[in-house]
Amino acid sequence: MVRVDVEMGKGKVAAQVAHAAVSLVLESINKPTWRDWLDSWLQEGQPKIVVKVRSLDELISRIEKARANNLPTYIIADAGKTQIQPGTVTCGGIGPGPDDLIDKITGDLKLL
Repeated sequence: MVRVDVEMGKGKVAAQVAHAAVSLVLESINKPTWRDWLDSWLQEGQPKIVVKVRSLDELISRIEKARANNLPTYIIADAGKTQIQPGTVTCGGIGPGPDDLIDKITGDLKLL
């Protein structure tokens, strides 16, 4: 989920989303249930869906719902070396996990 209320160039958005994807993989490696989901995701070709949220509050709310459902989550806060202020939360990731669980949290969001 990418915040559209933070002005970022296309390359910056791509980098932030990549940070989230890599971080989620690293988070998932050592938890048994998450590792099973990770292995399935890797075998499926590592699908990723990038959606947009309108605010930090919306991003945090959806991350909290994902955590309540025991899904892997990660919030990316930028280092502030290029386009935005240090510590700005730019995006959040959910998964890998079962599509039906993730869709309950993000299925209503529009694609970026």
